[in-house]
Amino acid sequence: MSDAFELTDELGPEKVLYLHDPATQLRAILVIDNVAAGPAIGGTRMAPDVSLEECARLARSMTLKNASAGLPHGGAKAVIFADPHMPTADKERLMRAYGYAIRAVTDYIPGPDMGTDEIAMAWVHDMTGRAVGLPRELGGIPLDEIGATGYGLAAAIDEAQAHGGFRLAGARIAIQGFGAVGQHAARYLAERGALLVAVSDSAGTLARPQGLDVPALIDWKRGGHGVAEFRSGEARERDAIIDVECEVWIPAARPDVLHEGNVDRLRARVVAEGANIPATEEAERRLAERGVLVLPDFIVNAGGVICAAVEHANGSQGEALARIEEKIRHNLDEVLGRAKAEGRLPRAAAVQMSRERVCSAMRFRRPW
Repeated sequence: MSDAFELTDELGPEKVLYLHDPATQLRAILVIDNVAAGPAIGGTRMAPDVSLEECARLARSMTLKNASAGLPHGGAKAVIFADPHMPTADKERLMRAYGYAIRAVTDYIPGPDMGTDEIAMAWVHDMTGRAVGLPRELGGIPLDEIGATGYGLAAAIDEAQAHGGFRLAGARIAIQGFGAVGQHAARYLAERGALLVAVSDSAGTLARPQGLDVPALIDWKRGGHGVAEFRSGEARERDAIIDVECEVWIPAARPDVLHEGNVDRLRARVVAEGANIPATEEAERRLAERGVLVLPDFIVNAGGVICAAVEHANGSQGEALARIEEKIRHNLDEVLGRAKAEGRLPRAAAVQMSRERVCSAMRFRRPW
């Protein structure tokens, strides 16, 4: 897609900015989707294969996510075309150039996302005076350190027991993607009695029907090792995570990992979307036809942005965790209740609920 105007509808986006700095080779896109409820909060993603379309889809997801969570913020997303594993000095130069480029875009509050973290946000904050997901030393609530998104996922899956016909205690969990979201989701779910039976990263899958040692596996992964190299469990190829039999399957990596070509391989009762837009529309329809309950991404993975909003308002970590639990449980229950009453897919019910809230906020804006 080359024309940003092809993306527009009645909600947005309001701004699409292309950022380039020849000195650092910065190439980035910022999409500010909607700011009716307040300045937009959205992550800055770094990967070599991002795109305008992906950025716009993620920005819209943030608009809906922030609205569904009842936050006084709109939605946005930024993507930087680069390898996040570059040397630290090079990454700092790139992030500072990005911060300088967005310094005057005051209706956007950046946060961490795939390929960036609280250190990257500290560099951006130093250039702009605004960012969330900051290190504690700067007054932040580090989203990845406490696992805000994973905490919210665990709360959502707990709430979904009443709708999905399963019990979390003893439930088998498989997680596709074992970064910050996947690791903390595994930890919080294990604390609630679930059993992690399979996990994957970019290099492979590790499966063990009897359950994996979650703390030891997290330490192993943080030590720079692939999950398939862990001392216990069966190593399989990366996409074999889709074939693992389980009660709950959690995509926690890239967009569109479930699609028409692989969705029928999935053997789970519930899909809890930890990543943003991890399944295509066709995949979600196929899952519904098979009786698989899908917990929509922007409802259940909102823990990170709820935490970010609390941080922006100078709240505490305890306040953030309490709001994550309360907001996500309430919103998921409302969405699944609407879906059942109206005979709709959970995503359709979630989109409708969130759009109603965005449109309500838009009525209070100036007409010019």
